[in-house]
Amino acid sequence: MRFRPCIDIHNGKVKQIVGSSLKDQGDKALENFVASQDAAFFARLYYKKGLKGGHIILLNPPESEYYEKTRQQALSALSAYPKGLQIGGGISPFNAEFFLKNGASHVIVTSYVFKDGQLHYDRLKEMLNAVGKEHLVLDLSCRRKENEYYIVTDRWQKYTDVKLNAETIEKLSCCCDEFLIHAVDVEGKSQGIEQDLAVLLGNTCKIPCTYAGGVHDFHDLELLKELGKGKLDVTIGSALDLFGGKMKFEDVLAYMK
Repeated sequence: MRFRPCIDIHNGKVKQIVGSSLKDQGDKALENFVASQDAAFFARLYYKKGLKGGHIILLNPPESEYYEKTRQQALSALSAYPKGLQIGGGISPFNAEFFLKNGASHVIVTSYVFKDGQLHYDRLKEMLNAVGKEHLVLDLSCRRKENEYYIVTDRWQKYTDVKLNAETIEKLSCCCDEFLIHAVDVEGKSQGIEQDLAVLLGNTCKIPCTYAGGVHDFHDLELLKELGKGKLDVTIGSALDLFGGKMKFEDVLAYMK
């Protein structure tokens, strides 16, 4: 299990939000923490600590009045840590190469591939043609509905008809380099991990997979390691002291070693 750091950017600022509260209308979200430092500060910190494979997420849609500020923050982070960070949020075949050329190691994609609630393999092929499998991360972030997990898109606001299960993971494993999976129902709440999801991912993932959502103490890390059979990497957001939480960044790094 590796620690994958994050830089979530909303309205031009690095934030930690409650994932299920995010709304495009009015660019609103319930905030846990708003950083006084810019995105490049966190990128330089992650570079200094040798942390690779973290992700930058743009939480504003391209139509937002804040999108350009958010994008510029992301570009400054990529410049501060070239090839050390992945980027997601509004990624398509038309802008993916731009972000790779500007320092991203991978692009993270959900909404372009899962359009109008369906998985479109023609769109997935377009992404693969644009960036190659080795630069593509599929974001399979999910929420519970009727006691099953469904992939959600558009900054986690829209349910698709695609269940996140062993069959889906198996089919998509050959189409990307990694998975990033937020447990959206617990994202930003620091109240514990989504245990059933951790079990599912531990039993089925055969490529690198980063779990995000709900981690609030070191017991959660132990639980995630156990349930995920040591296969899952982890992101810690609101619980980390960098973002106002109680888990010390240096202690997390020591634990991972």
